[in-house]
Amino acid sequence: MAEFLEVHVTVPDRDVADRIAAAVVGERLAAGAQLVAPITSVYWWRGEMRRADEWLLFMKTTGERFEELAATIRRLHSYEVPQIIAVPLVAGTADYLEWIRREADPELGA
Repeated sequence: MAEFLEVHVTVPDRDVADRIAAAVVGERLAAGAQLVAPITSVYWWRGEMRRADEWLLFMKTTGERFEELAATIRRLHSYEVPQIIAVPLVAGTADYLEWIRREADPELGA
């Protein structure tokens, strides 16, 4: 797994987005989270094409923290199969990547 990741999660509303963002940043599973809305998702679910208004979270973390981050998201998420995907950060400024490393440090976590 890459050293640094951006994790994308879609959620049904602002309350769930706020709850997940506060938990993962508060527990230092992610250095930061951005909430983006509104978005419209079109997808297949149980044999039907569906459309939903959702919120999108972008979270910056390390590869080391991904599994615990994903577990926390699952615990707080209302979907049966939430979107939890990680995109490797292949480049970034040294100071920004160091910020992610420092703020997602498990030694500083709750």
